[in-house]
Amino acid sequence: MSGRARLALCAYAATLLAAGALIPLVEGVGWLVQAAVLLGVQSGVGALARRMPSARTLTVAVQTLVTLLLLTLVFARDHALFGVLPGPAAVMRLGELLVAGGEDVGTYATPAPMTDGITLMVVGGVVLIGLAVDALAVTFRSAAPAGLPLLALYSVAAGLSDGGASWVWFLLAASGYLLLLLAEGRDRLSQWGRVFGGAARNAGGPADGQAGASGGSSPVRTGRRIGVLTLGIALVAPLALPTLDSGLLGGSGPGNGRGSGGGTISAVNPLVSLQNNLNQPDDREVMTYRSNIEDPQGLYLRILALDEFNGSEWRSSTRRLTDVPDRLPQPTGLGRDVAVTEVRTNISASRSYQQTYLPLPYPASEVRVDGRWRYEPEGRTLVGDDGQTTRGAQYEVSSLVIEPTAEQLAAAGPPPEKLVREYTQVPGSLPGVVAETAEQVTEGSSNAYEQAVKLQDWFASDGGFTYDTTVTSGTGSSAIARFLRDKEGFCVHFSFSMAAMARTLGIPARVAVGFTPGTLKSNGAISVGLRDAHAWPELYFEGVGWTRFEPTPSRGSAPSYTRPEVPADSGSDVAQPSPDTSAAPSAAPSAENSCPPQLRQEGGCGPSQEPGATLPADRGTPAGTVLLVILAAVLVLVVPLSPLLWRTRTRNRRLGSTGRTPADAAARTSAAWREITDTAWDHGIGPDESLTPRKTAARIVRLGRLDITAAEAVHRIAGSVEQVLYAPEPRPAAGLAEDALAVRAGLRASAGRGTRLRATLLPRSSVRVVWAAADRRTALAERWAARPGAGRWTVRLRRLTRRHG
Repeated sequence: MSGRARLALCAYAATLLAAGALIPLVEGVGWLVQAAVLLGVQSGVGALARRMPSARTLTVAVQTLVTLLLLTLVFARDHALFGVLPGPAAVMRLGELLVAGGEDVGTYATPAPMTDGITLMVVGGVVLIGLAVDALAVTFRSAAPAGLPLLALYSVAAGLSDGGASWVWFLLAASGYLLLLLAEGRDRLSQWGRVFGGAARNAGGPADGQAGASGGSSPVRTGRRIGVLTLGIALVAPLALPTLDSGLLGGSGPGNGRGSGGGTISAVNPLVSLQNNLNQPDDREVMTYRSNIEDPQGLYLRILALDEFNGSEWRSSTRRLTDVPDRLPQPTGLGRDVAVTEVRTNISASRSYQQTYLPLPYPASEVRVDGRWRYEPEGRTLVGDDGQTTRGAQYEVSSLVIEPTAEQLAAAGPPPEKLVREYTQVPGSLPGVVAETAEQVTEGSSNAYEQAVKLQDWFASDGGFTYDTTVTSGTGSSAIARFLRDKEGFCVHFSFSMAAMARTLGIPARVAVGFTPGTLKSNGAISVGLRDAHAWPELYFEGVGWTRFEPTPSRGSAPSYTRPEVPADSGSDVAQPSPDTSAAPSAAPSAENSCPPQLRQEGGCGPSQEPGATLPADRGTPAGTVLLVILAAVLVLVVPLSPLLWRTRTRNRRLGSTGRTPADAAARTSAAWREITDTAWDHGIGPDESLTPRKTAARIVRLGRLDITAAEAVHRIAGSVEQVLYAPEPRPAAGLAEDALAVRAGLRASAGRGTRLRATLLPRSSVRVVWAAADRRTALAERWAARPGAGRWTVRLRRLTRRHG
């Protein structure tokens, strides 16, 4: 094997070993296989280009072009020209995925699910690092500076993994870099022939002064020194990086922390910790309830509905909140000829269950609960306000048991046009196999009800699907297509796939998340544990409203109206009596271990000269060229992402501050206010220091076109700022982080696509880094001028400058 080929192989291996440090950040290792294939193609193209008598920069340009084509083929094939050429539509699609990936990065806790956006960021980042390593080590024959992009890859992973990037990953990355250095040293020595290092040290040693095996040559010793120095930097650098809490890049939304408690579903995304909790051996109790319902098997406790599908994930739309009415309005679409029974349920939540949304039987008609709660009419959910959670809550709910007949569902009229537009939307990235499969499964159906029942039966029994909680979670378009192909998954896969297929058929659909009815205890109460968490699709039928279906096999119970031939009382026994063996709930709530388990997401040179040559064929790359290449690599890899990383780190530092003293409370309030003004600045609303907090809040609401929820959040924090500034005894404010995140969501919702993209990748507030650097330089200059004798040194420096200038 030639020296160039050996170097290319080592560069490939070093990049993959360093990429291993990203494994703790995301779920599964399929992305690593994908990155390995793309790196292999990229490296092969470089090897072919280097065999041509072309300039080195041309080789790098060819590899860069091929890399862009590969990323387009993998992530934007449906939008590319001829399936591979990155036209405007493909570039727009890649930009959308990057924006979605940036949002997912700040939303999900580690390990994060591999959404399409996160996959592009991870795989694309590894491939770009591989391009830089191959260019420096192989094309420009300088392996030592190739450690810089490898170090950047490992350091980012170590800084974001919250301890997940252990010494094992460091050793792997270090081994890859040392392998690259040794390969380059061997390649250079082979071009000199035999290397002489003076007389043999020991009697009887090698003749003619040839260096013995025990005495390393000077180039090898130099390589070892470089390796030791670089590895030392790599070991120390991650220690200097601040660890980030919560989401993949942090976040202080409720339910994202780590700890030993349980039962929390993130208010940002309820599928964050689903699979991890689902596979835990301890089924902790999160709540108990008593109800006067005759058959509790249909009493699902619903938390919220996910009604927006953007191709990367299902999420809950941003909607306006109102005060909780004494009597909730009539459910949307419910007609008077449908049988309805009102039941009453008393629910007690465990103190270990801390969640922003209040679990309710659907549809609730009246809720009596203490605390600060708001009402979201479209999803008929109650949301905690100003830090309010379900921890230890005791409340009473009146709800409706709706019992439509199969005939009523089959005779349902067309739904309202506005509802159809909103709830039948599917992204352009949804593979065609989803709609094709839906058509095949429902072939011969005469109405939407028959289509829905056939979809449910196909998933639950007829389609050959297997319930498996170890399958990689995911709710995006690619995850749905993979689930339909492999036919293995858990409730997240079943519910999201059925909802997506129903939408392709023109049936309004969304996904509800919550709990199945639970287990009857010996004292007559019903216990709900983490393993009772579940996700199920809701389909809309005019005259009945939103209607539950159950496609997941072995979970929950199929509604009686989906089984017209089977009596309603012959369903599976869900609430069977059992001894009360639930473990006592932990007193410390945690986002990581407390989310309901079922909702977890779901060479240009020829061969080296012949041995014995007295002069090297390649004297190496000039130092100036190496420095230029390093600078170019930094500009290409580090600079474009540095505003995004700095802004994310700053947001998490501001919203994740702790402490209980009045000074700490004031600092938290000021940090939250600065975060809001910087977020507005990122979205085009520049800061105006001459305005009071109250007027600044009004300006942000007006220019940002914020909805009621975000506007109230801005004014609450502005009021807290005035408290801190002017009150004799400032009171600590709660829910600052949640309000700041709500304002950010409101600004993003009202902004255009271009504004959102710039706010993510090139936030305007990142100019504060330049201002801070200027302030530090001024402070250093002032301290230097204040030192004794500084004036004398300044005069000498000026004389020396004049003498040589």
